Amino acid sequence: MSAIIIEHLTKKFGPFTAVDDVSLEIPEGEIFGFLGSNGAGKSTLIRMLCGILEPTSGSGFVGGCSITKEPERVKLSIGYMSQKFSLYNDLTVDENITFFGGAYGISGKKLASRKEWALETAQLRHIQKELTKNLPAGWKQRLALICALLHQPKIIFLDEPTSGVDPLTRRQFWDIIRIFAAQGITIFVTTHYLDEAEQSTSIGLIHQGKLIANGTVDDLKTRYMTNPLYEIVCSNPIDALEFLQQIDTVIETSIFGMNIHIVTRKEAEIPERIRESLQSAGITVHSILPITPSLEDVFIHLIEGQFKVSEL
Repeated sequence: MSAIIIEHLTKKFGPFTAVDDVSLEIPEGEIFGFLGSNGAGKSTLIRMLCGILEPTSGSGFVGGCSITKEPERVKLSIGYMSQKFSLYNDLTVDENITFFGGAYGISGKKLASRKEWALETAQLRHIQKELTKNLPAGWKQRLALICALLHQPKIIFLDEPTSGVDPLTRRQFWDIIRIFAAQGITIFVTTHYLDEAEQSTSIGLIHQGKLIANGTVDDLKTRYMTNPLYEIVCSNPIDALEFLQQIDTVIETSIFGMNIHIVTRKEAEIPERIRESLQSAGITVHSILPITPSLEDVFIHLIEGQFKVSEL
């Protein structure tokens, strides 16, 4: 059964199209990673799905509720953690939990029970009397997440929840996300971190407002990266990159650190021909090896494909 259904969803701000005709279906219990660069349309889409922003056209259903006809029901049935820290800095951890529990209509013994659950689950008990403004970013993230889950929603939306925190804190935060996913909660999380996206059950890639691909990580790699991929270690990689772009058997090129990744045509002798071409240009080639594509390779391949289409 689908937790989220999106049909031709579009949002325009004057002449600018932030989300462009997006259709998507997310089954219950998934961790759906919505991947894209800053300004790609991730936050706009998530705000429409949360009933905060009215679409220009199209429709969407979250937990069976229409985002256009029943936005208030959508808001009450989901958990939402915004990109910007949305709790009250002048309240303590305990007071924030109490406030948001009340905002979700929880009171009395149930509120006391949910507060105990929140403090224990997010490991916040030892700082429950601390003012929120004094907490490190990682603890604030935990508090915001747990407040979004107080009313036990079946679907939660996390808008770039780990932006601005260190890698260790990001990993700990994702440990908590996986715990909730194991309980059957559907999680829709936006990110521009490729390593985070790889931890999702399935992924959607958005670029310039358009959904350009979606599926599991393995599915994206096998569906879109059908040509051979090689990693080249050589001297003068910038010069080598420019040279490789002129070779007709090389379809795509990109820099990965100090190395180069190239997508080529399916011809067995290509690696040796490329080695000879680079060396004839005065570039020393240390190795040319076939590699398994990463999610970053897929993302670059798809974006370059979008640019080529837009130029036609």
